Amino acid sequence: MKRVLLAGVALGAMGLFNGANAADATLPAKATAGCRTVVDPYNNYACLDAYLGTSFMERLFNYYRLEWGHDAAPADPKAPPSRRAYWPATPEAIPPYPFTEWPYGGSTSLGVTRPSSVDSPLMVALGNTNVGSWMNDNHIQVYGWVNAGGNLSNNTVRAGNAPAAYDYNPNTVQLDQAVVYIERLPDTVQKDHVDWGFRVAPIYGENYRYTTAYGLFSSQFLNQNLNNGFDIPMAYGEVFIPQLMEGLMIRFGRYISIPDIEAQLAPNNYMYTHSMTYTFDNYTNTGVEFTLAATKNWMFQLGLTVGTEALPWHVGAKINNPDPNPLFPNTTMLKDPGAQFPSVSVGVRYTTDSGNDDVNIVANGINNGTWGYNNLQWYGLTYYHKFNEQWHISFEMYDEHQNNVPNALNALVTNAAGTGFFQLGGTPFSPNIMPFNAPFLAQCANAIVVSCTAEVRTALTYLNYKPGPLDNISYRLEYFDDMQGQRTGTKTAYLETGIGWQHWFSPQIEIRPEVSFYKSLNGFAFNGNANFGPPPNKNTALIGSADIIIHF
Repeated sequence: MKRVLLAGVALGAMGLFNGANAADATLPAKATAGCRTVVDPYNNYACLDAYLGTSFMERLFNYYRLEWGHDAAPADPKAPPSRRAYWPATPEAIPPYPFTEWPYGGSTSLGVTRPSSVDSPLMVALGNTNVGSWMNDNHIQVYGWVNAGGNLSNNTVRAGNAPAAYDYNPNTVQLDQAVVYIERLPDTVQKDHVDWGFRVAPIYGENYRYTTAYGLFSSQFLNQNLNNGFDIPMAYGEVFIPQLMEGLMIRFGRYISIPDIEAQLAPNNYMYTHSMTYTFDNYTNTGVEFTLAATKNWMFQLGLTVGTEALPWHVGAKINNPDPNPLFPNTTMLKDPGAQFPSVSVGVRYTTDSGNDDVNIVANGINNGTWGYNNLQWYGLTYYHKFNEQWHISFEMYDEHQNNVPNALNALVTNAAGTGFFQLGGTPFSPNIMPFNAPFLAQCANAIVVSCTAEVRTALTYLNYKPGPLDNISYRLEYFDDMQGQRTGTKTAYLETGIGWQHWFSPQIEIRPEVSFYKSLNGFAFNGNANFGPPPNKNTALIGSADIIIHF
């Protein structure tokens, strides 16, 4: 029934807008001079308000209708340049891709960002109100999207698609995420004054489980295992200082980790599902990030944070230890040993003048690397190459690790009698403290050792083809080696491949059907549930899925 309902909503939206034509709009009584006969704002931008109407709902509906079938909003001929004239060329466009600039994260894009530059039906609908006028005057925007999807899978156990992610429940339809951005974008094109910005981005839906930081609304995930939940993966301020070389951005708060091809926010991705490479690396950092454009081609980044998925109030915080042991020998222990300040991130980015090539080399969340909630020591790179207007490739590889991870194969840690120190509450992530979705233990090479370093090595590529301005076809191929099983729960390497189609009906509505195939090479990894006990009994997963994103 849910599948039928979702399909009906999608088809209804298509039918509502498909026959719309801007030139057929009914004009308000007081149309702008010259707009009573020429009303298409794509031909005459001055007619935009006349076309939209006066009431909130009328303007909202008409703006969706206006953009239907187009790949961009009507262009304002009076708008200032959207980028510095000498800056590397813009490589791509939205639509059909999820970005215009090659992603690097940690900063509003330097040299190419103007305030109030996001195309938002909600902001357009508010444009003629007092509230909308005040927001426009102060360069504040509120916008977002609703994202729902579903999948068909050869797995049957609840959560059995895992370690495939963002559709971990097989054969279901779900609300992936409903997101609101409240933001002010700093002007990074100009070079004559210091500017500032901020973003607060609450999220609700199934995808909260991929953004949760320990200590911020985390009981939903770690103590209740709610299917849908709430989080705020981004809450930060920014100060842009353009006089320092080509510009310095200072971001402070909680923000998405650098660099990564993908991001948690649905519109920022080629495909509905995510690679395992993205699923099991760093998600968010909390602290301060400095991004310096030394030249138009070179950028350097430095972050000082409290770790990964860690919060400042957990730094140094301790809890009782009911079962002292070789790893946690005292009667108290750190609540999250991975919450450490300063944890350091460094990055360097190079982009060619043509914009056709871009490389980012990054170390993220670096501290002593001891086993924490998600204390991943991430070393890697991303690389992008544009072959021509139709084809480009995105590549990512990294090595990440944690130290001192308890050994699941050692009887002191876990055993059939239930007397291991992990089972008796002798670690910060034992079942009595974190009953659901706790960090996995390691399956070390030697059962004698109490702990070991758990490591992942991975390589990912997306090959992308643009057949037209509203369509993108992406082919994904990756190798993911969970060398001690600490990330996925199974000590195995994986091969994954998938192909997806990203189709935009307008800049505001898109769908992304896809098919992906996963293979665990060294053991069963699929069709199990780590929280409730059924062990994996399959080494393959074949998943067909699709989603729809409606922006507002």
